[in-house]
Amino acid sequence: MTTGAQTPRSPARPPRSRLRTFLPLGFAAWLVLEIWLLTVVAGASSGFVVFLLLVAGVVLGSVVIKAAGRRAFRSLQETVRQQQSGVMPGAVPGGNSEGNGLMMLGGLLIIIPGLISDALGLLMLLPPVQKAVSRYAERTVERKLREAGPGTLGDAFRQARMHRPDGKVVQGEVVRDEPGDAPQGPRPPLTH
Repeated sequence: MTTGAQTPRSPARPPRSRLRTFLPLGFAAWLVLEIWLLTVVAGASSGFVVFLLLVAGVVLGSVVIKAAGRRAFRSLQETVRQQQSGVMPGAVPGGNSEGNGLMMLGGLLIIIPGLISDALGLLMLLPPVQKAVSRYAERTVERKLREAGPGTLGDAFRQARMHRPDGKVVQGEVVRDEPGDAPQGPRPPLTH
């Protein structure tokens, strides 16, 4: 029996982002390029040279990651020491903890087998490149947090970043009086 009513359709899926569309293709192209470049180097020299390059990459990447981890741990110790002495963290110059994550990323790229990833990893170890990547990442995260709609994960991060300058949390209750509502008596006190 036909009533003329349209059949309900499932809600339309949101369009795929460009990143989700092209990331698998880019990853596959990168793998093919890495393998092709390793075979070219092996043909120009020998397979043993390529093996030595790959082993050297693993060793160098491990050293870089270990150094970045030690630097991050020293920075954490210095921050804890400053907080215990009552000094605001970052007020004392000298403890530069910027770039530890990017150093670790560079070390990881060096460890990954391949000459292109090694070159990118070595680039990530240069301070000007680290500053540029750090600024770009910070701007991108700030923009995404500003664009976050209510109820999203980005909104939760934005709310978590809101704080008072003295670091205290103020308990409160939001009361919205709608026009036409009858006045209510005193509210019970807030409890923990």
